[in-house]
Amino acid sequence: MPNLTVDAEGPLTDDRARWASDAVRTAADAIEVAIQGKRRVIELVLATAIAGGHVLLEDVPGTGKTALARALAKSMHGTSSRIQFTPDLLPGDVTGITVYDQKQGVFEFHAGPIFANVVLADEINRASPKTQSALLEVMEEQQVTVDGRTHPVSNPFLVIATQNPVEQAGTYRLPEAQLDRFMIKTSIGYPDDAAMMRILQQVTHTPEVPTVMNVGSLTQLQQFVRSVYISPLIAEYITRLVEASRRASEVRLGASVRGALGLARMSAAWALVAGRNYVTPDDVRELATSVLAHRIVLEAEAEFDGVTAEVVIGQILLDTPIPQENGTA
Repeated sequence: MPNLTVDAEGPLTDDRARWASDAVRTAADAIEVAIQGKRRVIELVLATAIAGGHVLLEDVPGTGKTALARALAKSMHGTSSRIQFTPDLLPGDVTGITVYDQKQGVFEFHAGPIFANVVLADEINRASPKTQSALLEVMEEQQVTVDGRTHPVSNPFLVIATQNPVEQAGTYRLPEAQLDRFMIKTSIGYPDDAAMMRILQQVTHTPEVPTVMNVGSLTQLQQFVRSVYISPLIAEYITRLVEASRRASEVRLGASVRGALGLARMSAAWALVAGRNYVTPDDVRELATSVLAHRIVLEAEAEFDGVTAEVVIGQILLDTPIPQENGTA
């Protein structure tokens, strides 16, 4: 296993930024063994992980969502779990329950599948709103409260939730408060022809995803993200984009403050992936749709006319002036 450890103390120098980029690239190479031809999606998920966020994948079945979550956990030698959300799933099935031990005469907490480094919440929109809300506290504060007692989850902690955009019968639409807790929304999509050929050639021999780092390395990367420089002009640019999402005529509810913070953190993580210790306007522009589109609510008339949130964010990016600097201090 390559040596991917470095002291996280001190300023984020160019050498540290290059080390971080190499670490992410090595992890992406490992995950790509299981997910062929989806490099950008892999890097987006890794960037979300080091930014301390969560991912919502909206995709049809069979595109590799489960394989992506397992490969990510395997690459960093972490734990993973999969929760199949169904209408009869209860909150305790996610977070865990307190059970009375008759022999000891005490109540014991039995942890649920949420206690893992990488949690795949499969078809999250099939569970009832009550069960969906069980994720609100843990996604924001990395802890669960059961019977008045607080239990911290694993660190690092990443939720990869999926929903099927095709079969909507019997599903419960995620409320805005739930959607707002996902740092990005993206999709894996179908592989191209070349990637499909490689997948078919692996039918009889599934390659093993190598372990290239540990959870400590990922924690160091998360600390590095906090030291990436965001200039005042970049911060102002993010502010203008978010404010424009609230003023757009097609929008009923614009991006939240959490959305602005998410875009800043993701931009910092994306800069780190590129080996830089500062954010550029291109980082912000490249991630704005993935971070902001799922956070806005369109007017009914706009939806009826076929307008999508992605189109609105795209137009905002075209209309908002780009800062004339490269983001360096």
